[in-house]
Amino acid sequence: MDFRKTSTIILNEGDPEAKRREIRDYFHKSFSLEDHLYDSLARDEAFYLRAEPLRHPLIFYLGHTAAFYVNKLIVAKIITERVNHFFESIFAVGVDEMSWDDLDEANYDWPTVAEVKDYRGKVRSLVSQVIDSLPLTMPINWDNPLWSIMMGIEHSRIHLETSSVIIRRLPLEHVRQLPFWDICHDSGSATKNQLLPVTGGTVILGKNKDHPLYGWDNEFGQHRFEVMDFAASQHLVSNSEYLAFVDANGYQNEKYWTNEGWRWVIYSQAEHPLFWVKTNNSFLLRTMNREIEMPWDWPVEVNCLEAKAFCQWQAEQTGLPIRLPTEDEWYRLHDLHNIPDQPYWDKAPGNINLEHWASSCPVNCFSFGDFYDIIGNVWQWTETPINGFDGFEVHPYYDDFSTPTFDTQHNLIKGGSWISTGNEATRDCRYAFRRHFFQHAGFRYVAAKQKVELPEAMYESDGSVAQYCDAHFGPDKFGVRNFPSHLVEICLEVMGGRPKQRALDLGCAVGRASFDLARHFDAVSAIDFSARFIRIAHQLQEKGVIHYQLQEEGEIVSYHAHRLSESGLDNVRHKIEFFQGDAHNLKPQFTDYDLVLAANLLDRLYDPARFLSHIHERMKPNGLLVIASPYTWLEEFTKKENWVGGVRRAGEPFTTLEGIEEQLGRHFVRMGEPRDVEFVLRETARKYQHTVSQLTVWERKP
Repeated sequence: MDFRKTSTIILNEGDPEAKRREIRDYFHKSFSLEDHLYDSLARDEAFYLRAEPLRHPLIFYLGHTAAFYVNKLIVAKIITERVNHFFESIFAVGVDEMSWDDLDEANYDWPTVAEVKDYRGKVRSLVSQVIDSLPLTMPINWDNPLWSIMMGIEHSRIHLETSSVIIRRLPLEHVRQLPFWDICHDSGSATKNQLLPVTGGTVILGKNKDHPLYGWDNEFGQHRFEVMDFAASQHLVSNSEYLAFVDANGYQNEKYWTNEGWRWVIYSQAEHPLFWVKTNNSFLLRTMNREIEMPWDWPVEVNCLEAKAFCQWQAEQTGLPIRLPTEDEWYRLHDLHNIPDQPYWDKAPGNINLEHWASSCPVNCFSFGDFYDIIGNVWQWTETPINGFDGFEVHPYYDDFSTPTFDTQHNLIKGGSWISTGNEATRDCRYAFRRHFFQHAGFRYVAAKQKVELPEAMYESDGSVAQYCDAHFGPDKFGVRNFPSHLVEICLEVMGGRPKQRALDLGCAVGRASFDLARHFDAVSAIDFSARFIRIAHQLQEKGVIHYQLQEEGEIVSYHAHRLSESGLDNVRHKIEFFQGDAHNLKPQFTDYDLVLAANLLDRLYDPARFLSHIHERMKPNGLLVIASPYTWLEEFTKKENWVGGVRRAGEPFTTLEGIEEQLGRHFVRMGEPRDVEFVLRETARKYQHTVSQLTVWERKP
């Protein structure tokens, strides 16, 4: 099986059964390629080391890509049974190096490598069966069930690269050099870099849904930009060229760094690039599995902050307007050279797609006209923070792939590296990382007079999310009180003098009840299945303000903002932890709660009986469970056989309240009578939903 020459699948043409075989082959090659990567670890202990402080240990990623398939197939309603509930919880959510990510290792009891590999084998068999059995019609677009399979494959290809970066940071005694991952052995004196002219023109970006290749949601939409003439460096910046900046005490001189960059220098105590290993007289270079004599003509690998500092230093040396290219300028350079896209080349035109080496190579190996390495070798940092194109839509199978990065803090990288495969090696791919983060990434610089247009963080324009922003933090409507705040008031009323140490807000949406609970509890855990909702809650917690737009009529919208200080909640945000999670399948650390609030959650669960039968495990004896629900059962969310009420039993009506009592009776006693709580959700300026939720309170038995 040839792993070195694969390409993402052309999805809009071909015989359906031949396409099925092609996808199956692509899946198995991708799965095996991951296995080969982890074979380069010398011992099982290596899987548990935190070589990269901002990421999980490799045992997480070993399980993560497999669990991703299962979780997405469930979201897509292709399968209904999990392979391993526990694994699909702890391996579910990766890390975007953000402070709110759950990186406390005390929260994890990682399984053994053998257990995870056995799990991977079961998932591999399951996915192969799904590929063989799913109905397949052409073309395969993002509404097609097979899209979820392609999503899993391309997701695994991303983690092939990110895991290789983590391996590169492991101590050498924990890795081994395998022939499959052999590096380039060519190096010499670095070629002198120079600026060459690039003719400006129109850049058109964005896919439509009939595009022949798989794409992530941020690739779709429309973008058009007029790029002015500029000059670009002929080569990527080499280790030799970057050494001049190091020797000029660039890491000790604040004037070359942005404020963010200088804070990173002080924090990291960096004096040279991360993968340079200082010796008595010079440097070695750490590749993925070994240290080698410094290849000065290979591209330097740095984070975006370092790249920007070098450009500022170079601007001072030359008197030219030196900076990183924008995304549009990179595409202009790319498009002028008619580079074939990955599925359509016979051989990779650059050091990319694992077709040449498992490392960088000299910066003068792969020419594109007068330029070198327009694609491949290492990723290239840009000045551009990622944002959505006009018409951006979230894919329903993966609602948190892009939206958490639309915060102006994640800059785009372009061009791919030696290990970029699948979608990563295509023209339209758009990946972005925090500016202090490391990939196999370097840069080329430009001299350009055109002003860089930096995007603002996107106003929340997702209709349902914006509606909840308004419902939680907007004005009362038609005399109906703020729903989450009203629920918290009721919770406090029934709590009376009970302890108020820990509260759990399940289905927290954008977080109003969580903030109100934090006024009275020592600590609040807030969980929602939707990463889009959690992103807003975290933004409010971190910045104290949210912005959102509401539809007025037709295409007319209005813009709104809310600050925590306006609700008197600014001084309690430190007491809350927001998490994305599944109420059916919570991680082990969510336990010992005095209060659990489940607001308008029950009738949106795919297995509400499972939730009701297990929630006592998360609570202290005599703790209170407060459930509010309008009992709006829909098969869109819950299969009818899983409804806990709203059905007929033996020909007689069986209500949801009766169903809740049936499920909770073993472990809870109901307190008082049900009560009605109204809420209003604004759709447009002239259309509102007025709903009545039934609230019940349950005390866990001692």
